[in-house]
Amino acid sequence: MICILMGVSGTGKSTIGKLLSQKLGWKFYDADDFHSEANISKMKQGIPLEDSDRLPWLQAIRAKIEAIVARQDNGIFACSALKQSYRELLQGNDPQVAWIYLKGSYQQLWQRMQDRPEHFMKPEMLQSQLDTLEIPQDALTVDIALNQAEIVDRIAKYLQDLADLKPGKLR
Repeated sequence: MICILMGVSGTGKSTIGKLLSQKLGWKFYDADDFHSEANISKMKQGIPLEDSDRLPWLQAIRAKIEAIVARQDNGIFACSALKQSYRELLQGNDPQVAWIYLKGSYQQLWQRMQDRPEHFMKPEMLQSQLDTLEIPQDALTVDIALNQAEIVDRIAKYLQDLADLKPGKLR
């Protein structure tokens, strides 16, 4: 199974992904690591990415998902996946991809982004992400106001429930 934690910057995708990885024993992948240097440079300058910038990034993540699925392994990805078309590309034809939407208020997100000045995603870009976000209809939605342990427990239970509906169990 593949779990993709999605949402705008500042929702805690990477933090929750690492904690979930520890809880489940699955490998964690941060989608930020798949960005080109050109994309990172744009974001550091406060320039929002365009779909043409994102396509190779999404394709690289999809290739990694395919490799994990081919090994019949599990993985957790932290990826903004703001648009439905991005999620469709990442999903491919794999029914074992589970979506988790981490949702927070503008104020929560802004504050979190202010608290991490070393990150290449600048707080001034938050509104552009919120404007781009197409709220998923096929995801577990988790409020980031919950504490990290509660968030991880909810996601783990959701994944277990999904696994109970599919052949084979979580490993």
